Amino acid sequence: MSGHSHFATIKRQKAVNDAAKGNLFSKMARAIMIAAKSGGDPDMNFKLRFEIDKARAVSMPKENIERAIAKATTEAANLEEITYEGFGPGGIGVMIEVASDNKNRTAQEIKNLFDRAGGSMGGPNSVAFNFESKGFMVIKKKDDPDAQMLQLIDAGAEDMEDIGSSFEIYVAPDKLGQIHKALVAAGFEVTETELQMKPKNFVTVTDPSTAGKIMKFIDEVESHDDVQNVFINADIPDDVMSKI
Repeated sequence: MSGHSHFATIKRQKAVNDAAKGNLFSKMARAIMIAAKSGGDPDMNFKLRFEIDKARAVSMPKENIERAIAKATTEAANLEEITYEGFGPGGIGVMIEVASDNKNRTAQEIKNLFDRAGGSMGGPNSVAFNFESKGFMVIKKKDDPDAQMLQLIDAGAEDMEDIGSSFEIYVAPDKLGQIHKALVAAGFEVTETELQMKPKNFVTVTDPSTAGKIMKFIDEVESHDDVQNVFINADIPDDVMSKI
C-alpha cells in the first residue's frame, strides 16, 4: 500500500501548509470545542488531549486553544457532528466529517462540491460499509526497527506500515488512548495520533489526470469551513502522484 502511504504523507504536509490559509485554526477550534463538551481537562479527556496536540503541531496559539475550551458549553452546544458519504472523481469512496451549526446549509454545500467534481453524494452506508473506525498513530523509528516492530505488535498494533523514518500503525479505536499512553511511557516518540476511517478496500488510480481531479476535489472539500476530516479509499502510486 505504498501509494496510500504516500497520499497520507502528502496530507500531513498539506495540513501544515494549510495553516497559512486562515481557516485551519478555525477548524481546530471547532474540534477542540466539541471534544471539550465531554470535559475540559485534557488529562481526563483523551479526545481533547489529541485535539490540543494536533493544534499545537500547527502552531495554534495557546490563547486560541484555551478560548475554544471555554466555549465548549456555549458555542459548541450549537455544533452538530455529521458524516456525509459519496463518490468522488474516478469512483473513489469519500467520507466527510463535519461540525455544523446549520445542517441543511452544510449538506447542500457538500453536495455541490461532489457535483462540481463529477461525483455524487450518497445515502447512508453507500460508502461507509467499506470503511472501519481505527486508531491511527505515527511512530518515529528507533535504532533497531525490527525490535521496535515486535514491540509495537505486542503493544496492540493490528496493522503497520514502514514509511521511511517512521511507522504508521493502526489499533482498535477504543484502545487508542491506552496504547498511546503505554507507548509514550515505553519511550516511543509518537508524532501523530487520531481516529480515522480506514478503507477495507482501495481503488487504485493509475491515470494522472484522475489523480489530479481527486487531489483538487479533496482540497476544495477540506477548504470548507465546516469540514473536519476527509477519508478516501484511493490508492495513488508514487509514480502517478509525481505526474500531477
